[in-house]
Amino acid sequence: MLEKVDLTKKIPKEEYKERMPELEERLGRLQRECKALGIPVLIVFEGFGAAGKGLQIGRLIQSMDPRGFEVYTIKNETEEERMHPFMWRFWTKTPERGRISVFDGSWYRRVLIDRFEKRTKTKDLPAAFHSINSFEQQLAEDGSLIIKLFLNIDRKEQKKRFDRLAKNKETAWRVSQGDRERNARYDEYAKMMEEMLFKTDTDYAPWTIVESMDRRFATLKIYTTVIRAMAAQIGKVQGQNAEKAAETDSAADAGEIEKIAREANARMKDLQVSILSKADLTLSYTREEYKEKLDKLQKKIEKLHGELYRRRIPVVLGFEGWDAGGKGGAIKRLTAKMDARGYVVNPTASPNDIERAHHYLWRFWRAMPKDGHVAIFDRTWYGRVMVERIEGFCTAEEWKRAYKEINDMEKDLYDAGAVVIKFWMHIDKDEQERRFKERQENPEKQWKITDEDWRNREKWDLYEEAVNEMLMRTSTDYAPWVVVEGNSKYYARVKVLRTVVEAIEKRLKEE
Repeated sequence: MLEKVDLTKKIPKEEYKERMPELEERLGRLQRECKALGIPVLIVFEGFGAAGKGLQIGRLIQSMDPRGFEVYTIKNETEEERMHPFMWRFWTKTPERGRISVFDGSWYRRVLIDRFEKRTKTKDLPAAFHSINSFEQQLAEDGSLIIKLFLNIDRKEQKKRFDRLAKNKETAWRVSQGDRERNARYDEYAKMMEEMLFKTDTDYAPWTIVESMDRRFATLKIYTTVIRAMAAQIGKVQGQNAEKAAETDSAADAGEIEKIAREANARMKDLQVSILSKADLTLSYTREEYKEKLDKLQKKIEKLHGELYRRRIPVVLGFEGWDAGGKGGAIKRLTAKMDARGYVVNPTASPNDIERAHHYLWRFWRAMPKDGHVAIFDRTWYGRVMVERIEGFCTAEEWKRAYKEINDMEKDLYDAGAVVIKFWMHIDKDEQERRFKERQENPEKQWKITDEDWRNREKWDLYEEAVNEMLMRTSTDYAPWVVVEGNSKYYARVKVLRTVVEAIEKRLKEE
């Protein structure tokens, strides 16, 4: 691919000066339109060293409102970044709706420089490419525009630029030993780039190769590429908005269609697989059994927590379940003997304005633990396929694709060495009603019960259907669901602790 690119292309100075003012004005206008429409934009600069990424980024942003973008220079990982899954550092830098993130270097480092320097092993490349494509697909399907620019120069030109930079005291620092090594082994590194371009050139995030021997030509091509991509995305979003307006006008018809669909779903219910129905809710422990088992398990947790820290193994625990299902009680007993410096409990509420301005997984990625620490989520990313699905807070298309997005995220966590377990705290409808009434009658617990809890109860069957589908689609070897029989709080708490202990002990044996 790269060897067929014509690197002799040039633009006369006069033509460059004539064309640039119009492009600069149009880019500024398109940035404002993207902001108005809430379109997040990621512009990725990759390519050979000394191809002019920094210069071209500086040239591009001159035409933009500096309040609407941020530039990220991606170099070696910091200590904090090394202690998180690789994609964490990039998820946390994704722009909110209407803003632009420009990347000088990017997530492609893992399959380029890190691969060249053998920090990324050959056996890990398939997972790395999968993570990259999944990351980009998730963002694109959520409405992000991803523009990827690969700046290409030949070996001779690269060496000449390195030599020129090295001779100047003010720029010599920009040429590293790694740069020199990659130039000396240019063909080998070019093959890695070829593979990267081939495996990550997609409809939702295509690559544009920029012939960068002539800097004026490169600037014009970059401007033109960015402008075309922005204009196309704006047209796409405007068309989608028009369709939504038309759908609103025919809401009555849509309501009738939804009614028919619900009736069909009701008729199909007996034919659907129910995981929850298999749970034996009669399982229980006496108070004496509970105290004995709890004490032993908490002592084990205390010891294992220290071992996790020493071996730098992260743990991610997600708790979902029926309202009053016992999530809080289980978490409290789980963490009772843990070192408070080594875990965080993340209570998940409705997203705030900043969180809503990002991909729904963004806020969860930000809370993922670093190596050796434990992150516990009281409610999780699975709200997408439960409450958001049922309450209409997202479209059917969005929650249906969320199963794959969630599985991919959890696979990234697992590949980074994390223990990932999800608990569904299961009780029956009668037990929930009993607990609701108990909370209402106890002044110390009244804060736990709301009108919304009672309203959600009326949708029990809808939630049960959604939960069964969720369990079926997202329980994997690397991130299993554990249904916790919770009518007996004693039994439920012990099962949660025992599951965590067994999972950590198994992981430690694999080390």
